[in-house]
Amino acid sequence: MNLPPHPIAATDVAISFGNAHVVLADRVIHGFVVIAGDRILDVGTGPTPAGSLDLGGDYLLPGLVDIHTDHFEKHVFPRAHVRWNIMRALLAHDAQVIGGGITTVFDSLCVGATATLERREILAPMLEAIEAAQAKGMLRAEHLVHLRCEITDALTPELTAANIDRPVVRLVSVMEHVPGLRQSRDLTAYIDRRQKETGKSADVLRAEMDQAIADAGDIGARVRPRVVDLAHQRALPLMSHDDTEVAHIELAKADGVAVSEFPCTLEAARAARAAGMAIVAGAPNLLRGGSQSGNVAVADLLAEGLVDVLASDYVPRSLLDCAFALAEEPRFGIDLPRAVAMVAKAPAGIAGVDDRGEIAPGKRADLLHVALADGHPCLKQVWRAGRRVS
Repeated sequence: MNLPPHPIAATDVAISFGNAHVVLADRVIHGFVVIAGDRILDVGTGPTPAGSLDLGGDYLLPGLVDIHTDHFEKHVFPRAHVRWNIMRALLAHDAQVIGGGITTVFDSLCVGATATLERREILAPMLEAIEAAQAKGMLRAEHLVHLRCEITDALTPELTAANIDRPVVRLVSVMEHVPGLRQSRDLTAYIDRRQKETGKSADVLRAEMDQAIADAGDIGARVRPRVVDLAHQRALPLMSHDDTEVAHIELAKADGVAVSEFPCTLEAARAARAAGMAIVAGAPNLLRGGSQSGNVAVADLLAEGLVDVLASDYVPRSLLDCAFALAEEPRFGIDLPRAVAMVAKAPAGIAGVDDRGEIAPGKRADLLHVALADGHPCLKQVWRAGRRVS
């Protein structure tokens, strides 16, 4: 196969891809795609345009859209108490993101903290690094920001207000990481996990846990309404994180929240669906065969039709793998176009960037050339906004 030089800047000269299995929103066709500038110009099944790049029968997918990943922070703190240079961490993160076929990533940055207090210090530098690197063309994926607002930190409203008007901020969620609540209902498991993360003794962690539980209700009651108002004033999409009880869904609906992100129980997911909320689940949970923290398995949610969007959470590569794994699993009744939509078109719609996530004329030219080898999707080329970036 003759590939063009790398990278190619987007131009108004049409570029066509032929002999491809093109994954559209509702079907797979054997055909071609033509792009010009940063947009898709044409899609068809007729004769392949002259001069097309022959994809050899491989798949052509839309670029993936990831609305929840804390992977950037994992590069900033590669080990407990080890802080990496933030720009270098961002570049490493970007390489893994684009290597997983994600052309639009919502870097999910914590606003406020209950245990990892360094998160307060690194928020602004991480945002500034994203803005600077993007302005200088240093990043291959497009990086937008999802502010994850911790309602049990009294400083969260101040930190949110200071950063929510940055142009890269496009999504907000409210979360409540308190021992005994939501994701952390098992207190013994919580202590064990925090010991591994921090190296602190169980006695120290229990004392911190008791204080956090004592403070949480009062602080949360004051902080949550302020964060919700900040998001609504700017018409930013708002999500509720780790819903566990019907009461959590009722509170979310009362707050004007339209998305339940990572519901922890079937009860909460069913309530979210009944309330007309979209549901986001974690791709690693599905690939691993269950939750790392003892919560509901995504497979069980899928079996009841309770997943609209998959997010990578902490493994960028998981989105691409999930799309093909879902399509191969007959019990879910999800074909490849629908599986791809769950990691491309659907998250783009939730996040308000619906100019992408689908191969159709007029959409942004974010494309993935994917070959299958032993059942594994292998990324061959990535195009973002008409420019080859991998």
